[in-house]
Amino acid sequence: MGESKKRKRHRNKRGGKEEQPVLPSPCAKRTKLKEPSSFLQKMRARLSGGHFRMINEKLYTCTGEEALDYFKEEPSLFDVYHTGYKTQMSNWPEQPVNVIIKWLKKQSLSFVVADFGCGEALIAKSVKNEVFSLDLVSNDPNVIACNMENTPLDSSSVDVAIFCLSLMGTNYQSYLEESYRLLKPGGWL
Repeated sequence: MGESKKRKRHRNKRGGKEEQPVLPSPCAKRTKLKEPSSFLQKMRARLSGGHFRMINEKLYTCTGEEALDYFKEEPSLFDVYHTGYKTQMSNWPEQPVNVIIKWLKKQSLSFVVADFGCGEALIAKSVKNEVFSLDLVSNDPNVIACNMENTPLDSSSVDVAIFCLSLMGTNYQSYLEESYRLLKPGGWL
C-alpha cells in the first residue's frame, strides 16, 4: 500500500527524500531582541506603579497608627512606596517640595521647621534651618520615625509646620491638631 498522507507532505519535491530540520550551530552567535526587554521593562514599571497605587490607597484609607503598624510589619514597602512616589513626581511639571524649599530659603534662618511625612528628608537636606523630619519609617538617622498625630517634639517648638503631599489617612485632622500643638504663636502651617 502507498505512503501515508502525512509522510507525503514532508517529502522534498526534488528528490523525494524527507527534509531534515536545520538546527542552528552551537557556535552560532545569538542575538538578543530589544523588544522583549523593553516589554519586560514596561511590565515591571506597570507592576511597580500598581504596587505604589495599592500602598497609596492603603495610606488614604487607614489611620496613622494603622499605617505605622503596616510599615513596621513590612518595612520594605516604605521603599516601594517612595520609589513609586518619585516616579509619579517625575512626570509633574513642578514638584511641590521644591516650591516649599524655595519659600523656606527666603525666610529667616532662625525658623525651626517640622516636616510631617518628610519621605527622604529633602527639605532638611536643602535648607540651612533646623528641620525636624518626621515620617512613619526612618531609613535616615536624621528622620524621626513616628505617627504624625503623636510626635516626640515639645509644644510651641517650631515656627513652620509642613505637610507636603502627606495629609493622608482617615484621621488627618489629628495631624493638623498635632502641628498646631507644635507651632509657636504666629507660626506658619
